[in-house]
Amino acid sequence: MTDDIRDKPTKDLTTTDAKPIRERRISKRVAEVVRLIVVGECKTVKAAAERAGMNYTHVCETLKKPHVRVFIDRRVRETIANGTMRATARLIELMDSASDHVSLDAVKHELALNGHQPPSGPAANVNINVACGYVIDLRSDEEVAAQARVVDLTPISKPRKPSR
Repeated sequence: MTDDIRDKPTKDLTTTDAKPIRERRISKRVAEVVRLIVVGECKTVKAAAERAGMNYTHVCETLKKPHVRVFIDRRVRETIANGTMRATARLIELMDSASDHVSLDAVKHELALNGHQPPSGPAANVNINVACGYVIDLRSDEEVAAQARVVDLTPISKPRKPSR
């Protein structure tokens, strides 16, 4: 039994363990600005920045950062998901509306969401007797000659009335 250093496994010095990516934090005030805009309490970034007590230019620069864009996208998806449930309930209410027009539109929308959509435009008319494009005559010369009509272009002479 020898205690030789070569018997022990060695760590490869050329590889390094990857550092875990640290998720960048978003301040509470920036999160509030995003919430105000996504929910619709504020219509503009400037109004949301003023309401959160932040500088407008700083908010604009912050909203362009990649980690903030990811945060915004996540909040938008959550808000839309919550709104989808409410929209479904409202659509079902509108299907039972007293107005036939509103009820018809709600039913059409529901059917379209489930893949049963009527054609959007008028149907194509096939036989409307309009010649478009080129006509390619595939008949043989014999068939063309058999159907050809000969027109005589010689003038018929009529006797002239004598002039007085």
